[in-house]
Amino acid sequence: MTEIAKEFWAQSLTMLPPDETDAFRAAMEQGAHARGLRLRPGTAIETVRAALPGEYAPIPWAREAYYIAAESRAGAHALHAAGAYYLQEPSAMAAVAALDVRPGLRVLDVCAAPGGKSTQIAGLLEGRGALVCNEIVPSRAKILSQNIERMGVANAAVTNEAPPKLAARFPQLFSRVLVDAPCSGEGMFRRDETARAEWRPDSPAGCAARQREVLESAAETVAPGGLLVYSTCTFNETENEGTVRAFLAAHDDFAAEEFALPGVGASENGCLRLWPHRLRGEGHFVARMRRKGTAEPEPCEEDSAVQLAELLPGFDAQIPGKFVRAGNMLWARPAALPEMRGVRALREGLCLGETRGKLFFPDHALALALPGETGPAAELDAEGAKAYLRGEALPAPVGTPKGWLRARYLGMALGWVKCADGQLKNHLPKGLRRSYEA
Repeated sequence: MTEIAKEFWAQSLTMLPPDETDAFRAAMEQGAHARGLRLRPGTAIETVRAALPGEYAPIPWAREAYYIAAESRAGAHALHAAGAYYLQEPSAMAAVAALDVRPGLRVLDVCAAPGGKSTQIAGLLEGRGALVCNEIVPSRAKILSQNIERMGVANAAVTNEAPPKLAARFPQLFSRVLVDAPCSGEGMFRRDETARAEWRPDSPAGCAARQREVLESAAETVAPGGLLVYSTCTFNETENEGTVRAFLAAHDDFAAEEFALPGVGASENGCLRLWPHRLRGEGHFVARMRRKGTAEPEPCEEDSAVQLAELLPGFDAQIPGKFVRAGNMLWARPAALPEMRGVRALREGLCLGETRGKLFFPDHALALALPGETGPAAELDAEGAKAYLRGEALPAPVGTPKGWLRARYLGMALGWVKCADGQLKNHLPKGLRRSYEA
């Protein structure tokens, strides 16, 4: 393994008390990296534990989040494909915990790919309000969109824009804004050989310059009284406290706000560090700042809903949002989402499906977003779930109703099947088909 550069130690150890430097060195050079998963709201940890036996100790600073063993195969299991959980490094969950997300708020995640923090925000919104999650790199924006879909998020837009474009389009619109900034990645040294090899002594200064630009744009989108949280997965002061100090010195309409997280402790000047020798995680930096001004906006409440049964007989569900047609595609678009005119958006709310003549073909996103008990379903055992995820058709049990059904495993939807001629015809998108465990 690539040795950690001596310049890294010179920059990072200055932020620690002298009596902790040896412990930090040992944790970085010899410690095992931590893994975690965060449950989708409504998923029981007992369901996951039964399918993937393990200890699942709670992660103190995040809701419905648990440590998993280093050798866990959770990412290869059918429950992962169903969006039962999101795999996420434990200390990375601290930034959203500091964001104080509540149902009904408008939230912007500026640097959102691959989606860990965005899906965490979505869980805290509980389907109310709206989330705009953005990624500037097109290929990463597609991955972000896929994870929003997999986790059944219905009240989000995924955008692919530079932060200055967001600032111009959405001035002072969001009551919560997260900037999980691209950084030198020192918190990935234990688990990523490439991160060690690519780090250079001048990496922090170069990253800090970009981080200041992103923060400058993000600040313009924060509503009066709203919160701006800045985070990195790195240890040096240049990218962390230094970036925050520079931002606050240039913006007298923002002030650091103190906060505390269970299992971590209290902030100092609005900044909190998670060190890998103090807790079970790879390390993170989080800063919280509040924009001065009037009280933060009231939560947004949805005032319309799409009646799904009008499109899919037997699926008696109300999808919050306004019914929108874009070509042959039908969407449920939350009223709380801002207008996306002039912004590249990969998705805006929940894709319901596609019309082909007089026929309606439900979208994969709809299957995953509906509550588990909604509508007719084909209940699959472990072998059936694996066959479905490989893209295979399945025999229809006697008495299965004809038409569209959701394929479900352990109460979680995997996607759509259509029952006809004694078969469950597989409608899992081809790009999602692969071998899973179950």
